[in-house]
Amino acid sequence: MGAGELLYFIFIAIVSDWIFFLQWNILPKRVQDQKAQPSILIPGCELMLLTVDVGNSHTVSGVFQGDQLLAHWRLKSDQDRTADELAIRYHALFQMAGLKTKNISGFIVSSVVPTLETAWFNYADKYLARQIEGRPIAVSHRTDTGIVVAIKNPAEVGADRIVNSVAAWEIYANSLIVIDFGTAITFDCVNDRREYVGGTIHPGIGISLDALSDRTAKLPRVDIDTQPKEKIGTTTDSAIHSGMLYGFGGLVDRMVDILAHELAPERPRVKTVATGGMAHLIEPYTRTIDLINPLLTLEGLRLIHERNRQS
Repeated sequence: MGAGELLYFIFIAIVSDWIFFLQWNILPKRVQDQKAQPSILIPGCELMLLTVDVGNSHTVSGVFQGDQLLAHWRLKSDQDRTADELAIRYHALFQMAGLKTKNISGFIVSSVVPTLETAWFNYADKYLARQIEGRPIAVSHRTDTGIVVAIKNPAEVGADRIVNSVAAWEIYANSLIVIDFGTAITFDCVNDRREYVGGTIHPGIGISLDALSDRTAKLPRVDIDTQPKEKIGTTTDSAIHSGMLYGFGGLVDRMVDILAHELAPERPRVKTVATGGMAHLIEPYTRTIDLINPLLTLEGLRLIHERNRQS
């Protein structure tokens, strides 16, 4: 990290401290009640859990007290980030949410980026070790999750896929499919015996758009955040727009049909849960998604931490 970036993080931390000071010492009490959020804390519930899901593109994190999510954030994943840089950034985020680092008493992370998993563990060891109960948890196929990873090589399964399966099982407790719209789109299958039995992996929406623009001479990078005006594109932009949304919607439905037939052939339907940053974008173009939960992974991390805390 360069000197300029370090100064930026220090500036953010100082500004957040100053804002917090103003809220509690200078602003009128009526304004304090509106700006600060000490009331979000649950009386009588001591454990505050920091959950972190590190993906290839973004890191989603949140703080729970009991089963209540007090605050959550979505930041870009920087593989060069150090433990000290994480401390500076999250100190500022905690302050802006009316939380204090010293109140964090539990920590769990799932990561598909090994260098960032190490950085987060170093952060927990350096800045949280004195206050957290037990050791920090990094989810892997060896973690006691309540889900049996019943595939040929359990070590190959991304931690986030296991965590998502745990959270989805808590909702439906039966055969199910989880779709995660991340850098890659993953379909994960859990049978009625609470076994993770595998799934499929597909190129994600973002990298597909990047490939079209980067690997062709004339195809542009298109914004697909709105509904296509026409299914049959009459311009290059509208053809890409329609092709991406209806195409990925069709991919979802076809894969759910195929996977559900193999997962539970005796059942007419298998429940399907979607998560990830682009789930809401594709859902209108599908018929098989039963539920969207953008914070499914954080909820799964909370459940896994609670299970291991009690054991």
